[in-house]
Amino acid sequence: MRQKKNRFALFAFMCLYFLVNKEMTFAQDTVDYFITNEQIKVWGNKYRGWHYYPGAIIPDKYAIPGFEDFHSFDVPCVYQLPDDSSRWYMSFIGFNGKGYHSFVVESRDLLHWEKPRLAMGFGPTGEFDHGGSVIGGFLYENWKVNDKRVLKKQDGKYWTLYGCYPRQGDYELRPGYEGVAYSEDGIVWKRALQEPILSIFQKDVKEWEKDCIYQPWLVEHEGTYYNFYNAAHGIIEQSGLAFSNNLLHWVRYPYNPVMSNHPGGYDDWFASDPKVYQDGDHWIMIYFGVGNGGASIMIAFSRDLLHWYHDPEPLYKFGGHPSGLDQQYAHKISLIYNPKNNTSYLFYCAVGNEGRTIGLLTSKVL
Repeated sequence: MRQKKNRFALFAFMCLYFLVNKEMTFAQDTVDYFITNEQIKVWGNKYRGWHYYPGAIIPDKYAIPGFEDFHSFDVPCVYQLPDDSSRWYMSFIGFNGKGYHSFVVESRDLLHWEKPRLAMGFGPTGEFDHGGSVIGGFLYENWKVNDKRVLKKQDGKYWTLYGCYPRQGDYELRPGYEGVAYSEDGIVWKRALQEPILSIFQKDVKEWEKDCIYQPWLVEHEGTYYNFYNAAHGIIEQSGLAFSNNLLHWVRYPYNPVMSNHPGGYDDWFASDPKVYQDGDHWIMIYFGVGNGGASIMIAFSRDLLHWYHDPEPLYKFGGHPSGLDQQYAHKISLIYNPKNNTSYLFYCAVGNEGRTIGLLTSKVL
């Protein structure tokens, strides 16, 4: 009973807060939140013109011991652990024709990855994550673009939000859910709640997300947790936002979606998988759009995490890799900065002539 009361109190508080503040921000948009097209171009230029790494970082035929039937690797998320600045870890998912597992590999140079192992697999039969778990909404120490992407311990554990599916048998079987998981070592993850944190069956679900919930992205800012996530209504995907004060109980932003489709654009059908980082006095959202024949890496900007202004031109359009690695899709990114060589690394899922792989763009030639 106490848990239900706490959840209702959180919901009432967040709704009241954002209803009040939304009225205030409408009048202030042109002063505090509005971003001009010229500013969008200036802010976006630092993420353009990067260099394609020649091959796949994780190829489609990557053999994981004990899980050789998993392939079609997707959703890379790179992180580090406290007190270990010499090593990076990457989580990603694989599909075996039935569902998903999340795996982890490690590297000392962000190029060569080894020691693949299971991070989180199928949930119990009949549960909301039985079809597989997609970790990657990690709780980091910070989200600054040029800082370390180190996992943060809270209550003695590491935390992640994760996407998941209740059924096995095909790719992304609806309806999807989101859960929350913890880890003692940053490698192996366990479900923290016996129910999803977001689902299409909750009372605050809106029309735009009523068919499927997909992947989360977690940001902690000024004492509030922000969950950026994509969801579907029919064949259309857009991105929304939910809030929490404890990682366990979430309420949706009443003015979702925060990133909508743009008819005729490169995000005509999908505006999905938002990854949000802080860049000085503003925030960037790197997401993927589906439109004009494929999936492309897009960017948007915000001053307050609520009002977002996108660049209609992709950062990286599908088919840009010279080898054809991403001739169909370029999407689902993870952005990392390496201070050792003053280079930014943008990992992404590339789908093309070598199957579904993990590709890489870098701000400098390696």
